[in-house]
Amino acid sequence: MTEVQVVRVFTDADGNHGNPLGIVLDTAELDDARRQAIAAELDYSETVFVDDVARAELRIFTPAAELPLAGHPLVGTAWLLAQVTGRPVETLRPLRAANVDTWVEDGVTWIRARIEDAPPWRFVRLDAPGEVEALAAPPGPEYGMHEFWAWQDEAEGRLRARVFASSFGIAEDEATGSGALRLIELLGRELVITQGRGSVLYARPAKLEGRGEVGGRVVSAGTREV
Repeated sequence: MTEVQVVRVFTDADGNHGNPLGIVLDTAELDDARRQAIAAELDYSETVFVDDVARAELRIFTPAAELPLAGHPLVGTAWLLAQVTGRPVETLRPLRAANVDTWVEDGVTWIRARIEDAPPWRFVRLDAPGEVEALAAPPGPEYGMHEFWAWQDEAEGRLRARVFASSFGIAEDEATGSGALRLIELLGRELVITQGRGSVLYARPAKLEGRGEVGGRVVSAGTREV
């Protein structure tokens, strides 16, 4: 049996909602087949395998494939490693992407990542938040890697979003940090994104060219064994 730490990432201010994430620690001895099997059994949108806790070296798997980079796994892992080690984490080292800076600001865990490492999400803008909320899940077989969004308050940078990712074995993702990275690349401004049932993501362009910053609140959801 393998013990899995479970957290919810991008909760609202009261700790509600958030995207569940499985994190397995000290996994250097696990082969790829076992990692993929664990991710499929957990059936979260992503599961993180931390091969070296001290160096924060990790890999990210969906139920169907490995990803170079994903936002909610990185935010959640940064938060958990700080709890486990008792010290702040400054750098995450995903195996198949550039190193990721991380820090905590006013209770929000942030990452700064290279946008080109994020999956190439496609975006569909709708006219009103109600149209986003009314979408069927998934809205159609042609939408396997899409984020639908609409402004809630354009002046304040607040928007409503939902993400459908059947290409990764995920019917609908509750909160998508890599999508937020791509959205700030598209819109070029600071954003507050309400996604899924009520998860909240903060996103903003970074001063370092080609990178973006995504932050959110994280809470523990216990452990599982698989």
